[in-house]
Amino acid sequence: MKTIGFVGGGRITRIFLQAMKNKSYFADKITVSDPDKTTLEKLRNDFSNLNVIEGSNNDAASQDIVFLAVHPPVLKEVLPNIADAVSSAKAVVSLAPVFISEKISGMLKGYKKLVRMIPNAATFTNTGYNPVWFSKYIGETEKNLLQDLFTILGECPEVEEDKLEAYAIVTAMGPTYLWPQVHELHKLALEFGLTKEETVAGMKTMVANTMDLLYDAGLSYEEVVDLIPVKPLGEYETQFRDTYRTKLTGLYNKLTGK
Repeated sequence: MKTIGFVGGGRITRIFLQAMKNKSYFADKITVSDPDKTTLEKLRNDFSNLNVIEGSNNDAASQDIVFLAVHPPVLKEVLPNIADAVSSAKAVVSLAPVFISEKISGMLKGYKKLVRMIPNAATFTNTGYNPVWFSKYIGETEKNLLQDLFTILGECPEVEEDKLEAYAIVTAMGPTYLWPQVHELHKLALEFGLTKEETVAGMKTMVANTMDLLYDAGLSYEEVVDLIPVKPLGEYETQFRDTYRTKLTGLYNKLTGK
């Protein structure tokens, strides 16, 4: 058992708390800070069984495990103000891209027990893909403590820090590229006469099997694509690919400062 603090009570904190609730994962105390009192009240009500309490940024930052759950621009403002509070924490886990560990440490007066994770929305259902990096200053005891918590989130592969921004583009934001396409196909299926149950069953199986076929069949990309001769949206493929490459390369360069 341990105490946990979330500096920031937005989407990612709600996702993590839901994952904990799903698996009945309890801490001695979970302190959440956020400037929006309505957000905090909703979190307390929705996760009352987890012993969620409201506190200041310093209250949240003085717990055993501290999650920095705010966006990079806010992180820049928050870090210097919680530097003293986190000094006794077993670990500080940043959930934001852009701010590398060296920069975080500098703004926390040299605190070094840092972890960085790029969370994924599917953590909400304990099926996330959340790449994580551990500082060499994280001891075995602290690492075991964190991994015990991380196991409920889904897959949390340990990766090199300099790959986290790439994961932010691919696995964290990736669902937002796919959801509109899947949703539109779902609506069309209903218009074409399938029931909701038939549509959901067909779509879930099709998407999962499509990925398995692409990565596990032992075929090249061209060979996989050739398995279906008719491609109704083929004329738009170049435009679609160009949009991906232009938008996402620009975003990656922005995140990495390139």
